[in-house]
Formats: sequence, C-alpha cells, structure tokens
Amino acid sequence: MSQKVIFATGNQNKVREVRQILAGLDLDVKTMKEEGIASDPEETGTTFEENAMIKASAIADVAKDAIVLADDSGLEIDYLGGEPGIYSARYLGEDTSYDIKNAKLIERLDGVPKEQRTARFVCAIACILPDGTSFTTRGTIEGYIGWEPAGSNGFGYDPIFYVDEYGCSTAEMTAEQKNAISHRGNALRALRLELEKVC
Repeated sequence: MSQKVIFATGNQNKVREVRQILAGLDLDVKTMKEEGIASDPEETGTTFEENAMIKASAIADVAKDAIVLADDSGLEIDYLGGEPGIYSARYLGEDTSYDIKNAKLIERLDGVPKEQRTARFVCAIACILPDGTSFTTRGTIEGYIGWEPAGSNGFGYDPIFYVDEYGCSTAEMTAEQKNAISHRGNALRALRLELEKVC
C-alpha cells in the first residue's frame, strides 16, 4: 500500500510538479483540500526553512499517518539586501498585484548595472515523517532582475527574473525548461533523494 503524502498547498501547479518529481516512489501525494484539512498558520519564521516547517508542523499535528510536506519560497535581490526574501508574497501587501510589485522592484533598481542586479529564487521544503523525524531541503536558481517584465508563462516575479543560460525571463520559458532548473524543482529533487532512503 502506498505511503500517503500530504502537501501543504492549494496550488495545483505545485502539486503536479511534486507528483512528477516523486514519480516512481510508492507514494500517494494528496493536497490538504483532498484530505479535508484546513490550515493557515502564521508564518513567524525568519528563514524560508523555518516558515516551511511551521506550515508542515500544523498539518502533521492532524495527519499522524502521513508524510507531510510544505514549502516556502521567494525572491532574493542582492542589491536590495536580500529583499523581498521571506516577505515575497507579502511585499507591498498580500493583496497587491504582482504587476505592481514587479514594477516597484524594477524602479528600486533604476540605474543599477546588470552585474549588480543579481538575484535568486529560493525554495525550502520541510518534510515531517510519520515517526516525527523532520528535515528540510533547499533549492535555488540564480539569475538577475531585468529592466522590464517579459513573458506570460509564469506567475509572481517570473516576468522580471532573467536567466542568462536561456537569455530570457522565467515567464518566457516552457514549463519543461523551467521545471528542469527551477528552485522548487531543485528542492524537490533533493527531497526525493532523502525520501528514497526511507520509502
């Protein structure tokens, strides 16, 4: 019988990516909604790892027989001291559109040369096993902040995040290209290596 995995998200794109990367392991990946679990703990951590673990712990308390996964991710811009960082989703307010957020970040980098516009997407995934064992994995993708948004394939900060290797923003990449190098994909591949030891 497959080991149940509950992933703390309502985002179907994330769930699809998790299922793809963990395919071949004897795991049955479910969303919170599919399991009838409602959870929205306050993210009081100071790192992506701490916030991911807060989210995972809240579900592990009610899902004793499952492996629980939760992620936290965001954009770090070196010139801005790592902003927006763990506040990426809440930058300029949670209800502010990403068009406005992206425009503001480009404005804050006005006149800054390319070599100082370095940035990365970071994803931390927390995992809690049924026996209470827990760990986190981290994935990143390095790039830089462009001078204007481009592309419509991504979401969030994708239109302003450019990758030299592809010569375009992550919002201009195909899903396959992005998954191959994405911060979440990298964190999930690291997670898979850990789960292979216990599943």
